[in-house]
Amino acid sequence: MIGKNQFNSVYRLHLYRKALQRLKQMGFVRVFSDNMADAAGVTPTQVRRDFASFGLTGQKRGGYSVQDLLANLDVTLGKERPQNAVVLGVGNIGHALLNYRGFTTAGIRVVAGFDSDPRKIDAKAAVPVLPLEKLRDFVNKNETRVAILAVPEDQAQAVFDLMIRAGIQGVLNFAPLRLTSPNDDVVVHNIDVGLEIEKILYLVNQMNKE
Repeated sequence: MIGKNQFNSVYRLHLYRKALQRLKQMGFVRVFSDNMADAAGVTPTQVRRDFASFGLTGQKRGGYSVQDLLANLDVTLGKERPQNAVVLGVGNIGHALLNYRGFTTAGIRVVAGFDSDPRKIDAKAAVPVLPLEKLRDFVNKNETRVAILAVPEDQAQAVFDLMIRAGIQGVLNFAPLRLTSPNDDVVVHNIDVGLEIEKILYLVNQMNKE
């Protein structure tokens, strides 16, 4: 099972990749761990440790080739070709995710949405919205192993179980219910938007008390 430390390391690799893309646009050909640390918000030591653990090498004095590092990160992160994903629950959040253009630049292709409400079904849309019962066949035919869950709390567990039976192995959960992986073959990441806002509000209130 993927542990928290490994999950955090992979998250930082994505930060480095985004930082490298920005630095490349600025004209950088080679970078040092200090450049990467500043751009990604970590320490130079952490950058070198992460790169070493994933076999990404550079020269002590010459730094890292931006082009080579980007190519190696793409291989490490599985971004040589677009990765398919589906959205389950096409309410306000789900609909926004279906149309989020940032996925494309990240190498993610949202290929379909699924919902239990017949009024939301539209198989002819640019990103088709299909009935939940078609999920298993769709993910098998379209090499899809990752899903975004955006259903109401009272439906989250049942839809999550359906996703697992359909063969989904990675779940980004926006439902306000914490879900846990049933086994070592499924990765779940929970995002509670309401809780995140509460944390920010608390910190803002604390700053105003000082």
